[in-house]
Amino acid sequence: MVVTAERDITGAAIAAEKVVETHRRLVEFLQPGQTLATIDAFVGRTLDDLQCRSAFLGYRIRGHPPFPSHACLSVNACVVHGTHDMTSKPIQPGDVLSIDIGVKHDGWIGDAAWTYGIVEVDDAAMSLMRCGRESLRRGLNAIRPGRPLMDWAKVVQDYVERQCRYCLVRGLGGHGYGRDLHGPPFISNVVPSYPGEWPDAWKVFTPGMLVAVEPMISLTSTEIRSEGRAWPIYSADGSLSVHYEADVLVTPEGHRDLTAGLHELPDIVGN
Repeated sequence: MVVTAERDITGAAIAAEKVVETHRRLVEFLQPGQTLATIDAFVGRTLDDLQCRSAFLGYRIRGHPPFPSHACLSVNACVVHGTHDMTSKPIQPGDVLSIDIGVKHDGWIGDAAWTYGIVEVDDAAMSLMRCGRESLRRGLNAIRPGRPLMDWAKVVQDYVERQCRYCLVRGLGGHGYGRDLHGPPFISNVVPSYPGEWPDAWKVFTPGMLVAVEPMISLTSTEIRSEGRAWPIYSADGSLSVHYEADVLVTPEGHRDLTAGLHELPDIVGN
């Protein structure tokens, strides 16, 4: 979606800030021993307090049941779309939890994810998390008006796969948004390897464009799988995964990260 009116930009920015504030409150809330259901219920209460609602709860796409949770709660090998009921096992020290928050406020969407280590994580997990954070930062700096969407993918893929030697999962990526949760264009995290693989690759970033960009990274697999539950998506080999996502407004000068406050969040929670 392209927005130019100041009131629309303000509406999108407020919705994005609701997401950031929910993450801030999660940082203070998360503790080992909590179930995903407990965490999701907290998200629901927080959204009520912030006078918005989940953009995910009840969300439908063809071939899937309605999404059952307020947030996407993805633990360890779960890359994205984890649900509150996919496991009753409490989170434990050493777990890695990616939380994707989507809100709707006054008709505008906010949609951003961050990854947290519970109490303490091993060196491999910390390295993967730092790679995720940095890949998002570098990718954001590549977003410039008049430049192709593929600039984002080139920067992110070079850093994640060539410098960090981790794996960007295939088949998933960012998207346009605004008054709807998902819309064109699709923003891949990897450059196309054959003609037609990513039809939007040469579309350009346009001032006023709202996009949600989101590296999804696994330790050792580019491929994904599900377990017959439709929503949760896992790394194909069961390796640890992280997910970072920001809401971005393309401006005439470059970009504005509407969820910039996420970058101030800690890697480790629950201490």
